[in-house]
Amino acid sequence: MAEVPQAEIGVFGGSGFYELIEDAQEVFINTPYGEPSDAAMLGTIGGRTVAFIPRHGRHHSYAPADINYRANLWAMHMMGVSQIIGPCAVGSLSLDVHPGDFVISDQVVDRTWGREDTFFTKESGKAVTHVSYAEPYCPEMRQVAIETCQELGYPYHDKGTVVTIQGPRFSTKAESEWFQKMGWTTVNMTQYPECYLARELEICYCNIALITDYDAGLGQFEAVTSEEAMRVFNENNDKLKNIIFHMIPKLPTVRTCACKDALGGAEI
Repeated sequence: MAEVPQAEIGVFGGSGFYELIEDAQEVFINTPYGEPSDAAMLGTIGGRTVAFIPRHGRHHSYAPADINYRANLWAMHMMGVSQIIGPCAVGSLSLDVHPGDFVISDQVVDRTWGREDTFFTKESGKAVTHVSYAEPYCPEMRQVAIETCQELGYPYHDKGTVVTIQGPRFSTKAESEWFQKMGWTTVNMTQYPECYLARELEICYCNIALITDYDAGLGQFEAVTSEEAMRVFNENNDKLKNIIFHMIPKLPTVRTCACKDALGGAEI
């Protein structure tokens, strides 16, 4: 790991985040799990060293199920990253959560299939380790995100459950109605296993979800289209980047959360 340039904080997101990083250095990393979605960009934000990887690739070439999540997370691990911000676009499952709002997620539900979602495999030679995941998102990072939204005056919700679907298709009305009846807040395609793999590496992880649409099951709105979701995302992307830009300098330098002790002494 000493041969790989080091960073304190990682960010996954769209290629538009490249401009956040000052004096960016492009770093190509090969991991035991293959290549990440793209080269990492290393630089500084607010005096903190930051590594950024676009989870879909810089040309948005990887569908949600095709992303090599293990390689992306292992690359962050190789760079010494201890905290990751994972922003994403989501659909709303509640009439109280509107397009343009932000949700600081506190829970996740996995409805994906077939994704490589653990480093503890037989092929790895590591003993199986059962990781506590009752609280999937880092409370220290979440608090910083909440305070940042407050300071910037952006509309936000301080908690919410994001259900991760396989994609790349959107939900049917029946699926969306089911998610809503379960009390879940938002729907997305990439949060799992990204957020869980971070926990296996004892890396703190925080999700900032940008609402781009009301999901199909809410009934009184037209079914979401990719064009409409992208329109709302682009209208609010600068706000999302502003949240991250202001969050990073305020993230704790000493972690006191349970994320860093998730493996209970087991070796990854």
